Amino acid sequence: MGKMNKYYMGIDTSAYTTSVAVVNEFGEVVFDKRAVLKVKLGERGLRQQEAVFQHIVNLPEIFDSLCKKIDTTKIKTVSASVKPRNVEKSYMPVFRVAQGQAFIISKILNAEYKEFSHQDGHIAAGILGSRLKITKPFLAFHISGGTTELLYVEEDTKNYNIKLIGGTKDISAGQLIDRIGVKLGFNFPCGNEMDFVSKSGSIINKKLPINTDGTWINFSGAETFFYKLVEERYYTSNDISNSLFNCIANAIVNIVIQAIKMYDIHDILFIGGVASNSIIREVLEEKIVKAQIGNVYFPNPIYCSDNAIGIAFLGAVKEGERNFGGL
Repeated sequence: MGKMNKYYMGIDTSAYTTSVAVVNEFGEVVFDKRAVLKVKLGERGLRQQEAVFQHIVNLPEIFDSLCKKIDTTKIKTVSASVKPRNVEKSYMPVFRVAQGQAFIISKILNAEYKEFSHQDGHIAAGILGSRLKITKPFLAFHISGGTTELLYVEEDTKNYNIKLIGGTKDISAGQLIDRIGVKLGFNFPCGNEMDFVSKSGSIINKKLPINTDGTWINFSGAETFFYKLVEERYYTSNDISNSLFNCIANAIVNIVIQAIKMYDIHDILFIGGVASNSIIREVLEEKIVKAQIGNVYFPNPIYCSDNAIGIAFLGAVKEGERNFGGL
């Protein structure tokens, strides 16, 4: 490895993925291993206690792989995602697994311990995996299984200063996709399978329910609409998936355009698993970038889904928090 002798580890235990990553002092990813949590066919998710148990089972195998790949004595910082986002009372039990493991490992290795939010990690991974260069505030659109939030983001030494300026008022885009996907018979989470089949599908010949108001979306009407399409058994899964993604993409376009006008910010970073969807990317590219309304930044899909890469990188470049157990 030559002079690359400083490592920074990140651990993320989200609702559906166990992730451990390590970056070196140059911000290069030297280890990235993830285990997607198992959900029974026909189920639309996991209870928190089930997810916590699977994280506890997954981590020893991931750590074993890590120790075979790098010299762990060179790890200078161990960071964890400890909550969904940087707001008061943001909490999910699954993140306690990453928090506890990171704290213990930092003590064993005599390394620094830092805490960040899951959303901080997504933003950092998105920046690493895209062409976005931060010189001023930017917009980030976090679209994942449980989140559809339009964010105003500024740099800070501890983490990111994030202000919620839009998103959904009811279910998230990811929830909409998974609910329709499960009804179509796809495995949960359904996004990747539906993305694949949608490429050979077409938009159905019906007006799509796109319900936006300013920088806010309501997806409950779309949920009812697509449930009925599935129940009619007239349209193929390919066409329903294609139409669903076009519906979501056009709703996103509407509120992004509003945000650009309101904040006079033209750089928008898309993060989260749903941001890897091919149709959503195509529509945003066509209606935002080619229309010369704004600059849209999409990370490589590997940086979109839940991962610990961003958390590891933040441990190298930011102060973070150090609040484990009040210590």
